Amino acid sequence: MGDYEKQIVVITGCSIGGIGHALAREFAARGCLVVATARKLASVSDLQNDPRFFLQEMDVSSDESVRHALYTVLERFGRIDIVVNNAGVPCVGPIAEVPLSTIEQTFNTNVYGSLRLIQSVVPHMASRKKGKIVNIGSVTALAPLPWAGVYTASKAAMHALSDALRLELRPFGIDVINVVPGAIKSNLGNSGLAIYNRMPEWKLYKQFEEVIRARAILSQTAESTPSEEFAKKTVDAVLKVKPRAWLTLGHLSTVMSILYHMPLFIRDFILRKKFIS
Repeated sequence: MGDYEKQIVVITGCSIGGIGHALAREFAARGCLVVATARKLASVSDLQNDPRFFLQEMDVSSDESVRHALYTVLERFGRIDIVVNNAGVPCVGPIAEVPLSTIEQTFNTNVYGSLRLIQSVVPHMASRKKGKIVNIGSVTALAPLPWAGVYTASKAAMHALSDALRLELRPFGIDVINVVPGAIKSNLGNSGLAIYNRMPEWKLYKQFEEVIRARAILSQTAESTPSEEFAKKTVDAVLKVKPRAWLTLGHLSTVMSILYHMPLFIRDFILRKKFIS
């Protein structure tokens, strides 16, 4: 299959060890040509000599970086068929004490980063009356847990934006798919701990320090879904001619869905017993 016949897939946040990396490998295995992006090319160095991948630096928190990366991709391939907004950063800590600068950085990557890419690529897709935008959310947005409210709020924002975009972009032939992962094995826990270790010492929440730190690695257990399994099921869904609008999968996704449908006072009681008292 020549490059012209392959679907061109742009994925953000493809660093080794993350779900973006697993998605990149799976799309490539299905015959797609994958533009694997990361802030630093060193973090995707294992893909460098594989002709199925085109590596591109992209910092989603920078308007100029996003525009430059997409311009380069369109100059080289002439089109973009699928965009996967995967780049994201964790944020663990009590909302009342997390520095506002950290909250801004979380939203700048997780929400505005995706919007930068969406607003840059939609005119191109609309001109072709064809395209797919895949936004990676989180099951935590279904039933927000204590100590990760900032991260959860950023993912809840992406869920709302995806729902609105799905309707707004339909007249232009663009599909919007909201992928809602559960606990997937990745480097998210390590990233979460690294960011947590840079937080100031808690004042009001000093007594909860141990449980707050544990929240950073909650998604990384022996039961967590392997990223390769998550990638296979996600790519299966995205490559369908008529993809599903929502895709929820992975460890704990059923539990979080049940919590979502519970009366609020029952949900609060369960979460308070597990994470606070």
